[in-house]
Amino acid sequence: MQQTNEKYDFQAIESRWQQQWDKLAPYKVTHESNQKKYYVLEMFPYPSGRIHMGHVRNYTIGDVIARYKRLQGYNVIHPMGWDAFGLPAENAAMKRGVHPAAWTYENIDYMREQLKALGLSYDWDRELATCNPKYYRWEQQLFLEMLEKGLVYRKETTVNWCNDCQTVLAREQVIDGLCWRCDQPVLPKTMYGWFFKITEYADELLEDLDSLTGWPDKVATMQRNWIGKSTGLACDFQVDGVDAVVSIFTTRPDTIYGVTFMSLAVEHPLIEELISGEQQQDAVKEFIESTLIEKQRASADQEPEKKGVFTGKYCINPFNGDRIPIYVANFVLMEYGTGAVMAVPAHDQRDFEFAQKYDLPIRVVIQPENESLSGDSLEAAYDQPGHLVDSGEFTGLDSSAARKAIIDHAVNNQFGQPHITYRLRDWGISRQRYWGAPIPVIHCDQCGVVPVAKDDLPVVLPGADKAGGEHTPLHQQEAFYTTKCPKCGKAAQRETDTMDTFVESSWYFIRYTNPGYLDGPIDPDAAKYWMAVDQYIGGVEHAILHLLYSRFFTKVLRDLGYVTIDEPFTNLLTQGMVIKDGAKMSKSKGNVVDPNDLIEKFGADTVRLFSLFAAPPERDLEWNAQGVEGSSRFLNRVYRLIQQNVGAFNDDSTISSGKLNEASRELHRKTHQTIRRVTESIESNFHFNTAISGVMELVNTTTGVLGGKQEVDQTVLKQALETIIVLLFPMVPHFCEELWQATNHPQTLDQASWPEFDAEAAKEEELTIVVQINGKVRAKLQVASDISDDDIQAIALANEKVLKFMQDSTPKKVIVVKKKLVNIVL
Repeated sequence: MQQTNEKYDFQAIESRWQQQWDKLAPYKVTHESNQKKYYVLEMFPYPSGRIHMGHVRNYTIGDVIARYKRLQGYNVIHPMGWDAFGLPAENAAMKRGVHPAAWTYENIDYMREQLKALGLSYDWDRELATCNPKYYRWEQQLFLEMLEKGLVYRKETTVNWCNDCQTVLAREQVIDGLCWRCDQPVLPKTMYGWFFKITEYADELLEDLDSLTGWPDKVATMQRNWIGKSTGLACDFQVDGVDAVVSIFTTRPDTIYGVTFMSLAVEHPLIEELISGEQQQDAVKEFIESTLIEKQRASADQEPEKKGVFTGKYCINPFNGDRIPIYVANFVLMEYGTGAVMAVPAHDQRDFEFAQKYDLPIRVVIQPENESLSGDSLEAAYDQPGHLVDSGEFTGLDSSAARKAIIDHAVNNQFGQPHITYRLRDWGISRQRYWGAPIPVIHCDQCGVVPVAKDDLPVVLPGADKAGGEHTPLHQQEAFYTTKCPKCGKAAQRETDTMDTFVESSWYFIRYTNPGYLDGPIDPDAAKYWMAVDQYIGGVEHAILHLLYSRFFTKVLRDLGYVTIDEPFTNLLTQGMVIKDGAKMSKSKGNVVDPNDLIEKFGADTVRLFSLFAAPPERDLEWNAQGVEGSSRFLNRVYRLIQQNVGAFNDDSTISSGKLNEASRELHRKTHQTIRRVTESIESNFHFNTAISGVMELVNTTTGVLGGKQEVDQTVLKQALETIIVLLFPMVPHFCEELWQATNHPQTLDQASWPEFDAEAAKEEELTIVVQINGKVRAKLQVASDISDDDIQAIALANEKVLKFMQDSTPKKVIVVKKKLVNIVL
């Protein structure tokens, strides 16, 4: 140990314990155990090259939980890996003139050392990288099994196409409508892509959200809205003069008498037939082409100006026989419903704006109570329920009754039926980039789509094992795609699409249960023992896609016989962002704080402590340099406190509460109160900030009683100091392991147990209750700590000083603030 006037040598201590953990591998676990398991997992990182403070916070939260659960006797799995494929790696590698594999693995090596420098208790034997063929080989097998089960299909879709580069671009690669690489215009192009049938599980994904009681309500709500279940009427409108119908879905059948035009998405397959031979043909085609280009160039949250073009054709409303013009409109989505919308401008704002622009009729068919609306004077659409007007036999019904009656009418007359639809679309997994897992199928002119044999997996990404290998898109690599059909032996082509990186992250948490398993994608015994993940931790920005896809994949793996669970994550914690100068830390904003600099100056434990103490985990953390320095001062204070009282650890006697003096009783009581407070703070909501605050109070009490006049019982002091070390251990592990060893403990803290509080010892012996009369203090009462509020009130009203000030007045009100205050209002 160092001298009392020196700071603790965090660099030497942290280096020593990290080497010890590397040597002894105390966090290596197996599923072949009789212990109760606990699976804690943080969302694995993309290997960008350096960790940031967001990483530090996320992984420290997970590490505290893992260490806490180990001390409680759980068999804890806490793995780490790398979400290593994808566009950012490919772009960064191209920018630097290196291969994506070389860039990615170099970053992984660097970031692994950064994570180890934080003292994170990972089982590094479980480390995986999704770009490794040993991982995506099994992903390719799962693709083939899903294909066999009918959960994968191929269809035409519209993509961003750069003609100059002859490649498909992701939306992020399109900048102001131009290719990020060559600055040439990007155009929409129709081509084939692969899809997972996530919609097959829409109902189950929606219904099982009710079982996820350990998830934040906001995340479940976001997923419900994304799945977007809607019930209503599916109905056919006959096209006038053409043997075709426009099929629509509406959640508001009560407004169907107010339809004044029909809107089709620009991709609607009926358009070609509608405009055949019409004068408007050129205008419609020009509108469709320009709209598709605008869609490619628009940001996801951009609301376009509502525009359309008349097709020259009409359809017939089956309810009233009205002849309705058919328009193509830029705001109708082919992905929702049928791609055709019956337009009711009086009762839908988008339709209202469109009708105003093109001078189309606005017909009111829903009236609110005690009000009379007119289409000529409406300033905005009325989209709430009401009673029906001008709606044939349904006039006078309220909206709820009318919806059912109108659907029944459509069913009885065989032109419509009740229908359920979802906002959720099937998951398009095709990417026309190099840095991704190849899709394992072969295209043969004679045999069609032929799956690669499982024995021939993996289909390896060409050149990924060579630092200077070719890394152009696969459709430009003839040596890769030229092959023979496994069925007929004739010339064929390999699929050149790669998989969406969300596929890798949708099942990695199950592969972690035995990443070295060679007999299949998942070891059933290991998965049965470890799954589901007990605590998952990550940013709320992944609330929809990653979490939804992971839920879908888990259900598919269940149906394929690999797992027995329905949901992958029992509990979910979405931690807040790290904020500096009012904005999320980012290089573009110039407000990044490098964790390496902090670790070098203050040590990893100080950085960990600050990230935990500055805010509850679900809240944003506001960066505060003084807070880091304060965390450092606190650790040095604890270091000196332990160092100056090492002698207490030579006392092996037991505590006899009946023989303790007042100072010793105070410290004994505070010790057990702190154990209770810290345990409850972690167990209830992971509020490590209040847990650390509790330990700080125990440090203050210990320092206070040691500086008092009474001598403190050494056994009580030993228990208090041991408690401080153990309670802080999950937060600052190097620091506490060093103090534990320095205080004559033969085993490491990893082998210790979480302390249990003694409820009797934690009880306050007496409470001081302040009595106020009309807001002024008139007396103080000493009462038992377990006294009831009624008894406190009775004692206060009988107290001589209180009676003297009341002067025989009858109280109007007596307010008891539990264990603190009695306020008598005269």
